[in-house]
Amino acid sequence: MRHLPLFPLDVVLFPGELLPLHIFEPRYRRMVARCLETDQRFGLIYHDSDRFGPFLVEEGRVGALAAIERHHGLKDGRSFILVKGMGRFAIHDGLESGEPYYEAVVAEYDDEPGPRKLTARRQASIDLFRAAVSALGSSSPTSPDFDANSEVSFRLAAFVQVDPEWRQDLLEMRKEEARLGRLDEIFEQVIGRRR
Repeated sequence: MRHLPLFPLDVVLFPGELLPLHIFEPRYRRMVARCLETDQRFGLIYHDSDRFGPFLVEEGRVGALAAIERHHGLKDGRSFILVKGMGRFAIHDGLESGEPYYEAVVAEYDDEPGPRKLTARRQASIDLFRAAVSALGSSSPTSPDFDANSEVSFRLAAFVQVDPEWRQDLLEMRKEEARLGRLDEIFEQVIGRRR
């Protein structure tokens, strides 16, 4: 368990993914300043106030641990930051600390143990991803490298631009094989549409 400042946004950050953010609201300027003074980490949690109303710190909600990789402060107090997803967390309890931003006690949210090695399964999803990119005519000399010997579902998912709620569902899945299956459905749809 750890104490973590929270930044609710209508985006989903995956572990390993980079995300640029413009920090302009005073309470989040304060949060970023505190993060820069300490361990440079905060919790990015999906919330769309137009769909769901005011943000509530609810037990069990899952978000991404975001580490500030780069910070560029502006004279008027705003800043541009680049964050990287470092893992997942689940809210255990809200905190009242007197800070203007949200805070919570969180626990790590890891995958459940898998029953077998997934190298071949991962490679199948990587191959489908590449076929989908090719079907879109988006082949690039800077195509990313993927290592099928380690977790790849979140790296693949970072390239899928779909509804944030779909991305949130994927973030909450605790089995890599299930996430790969969900991604394969998207890749297969792309390939099927281009045939």
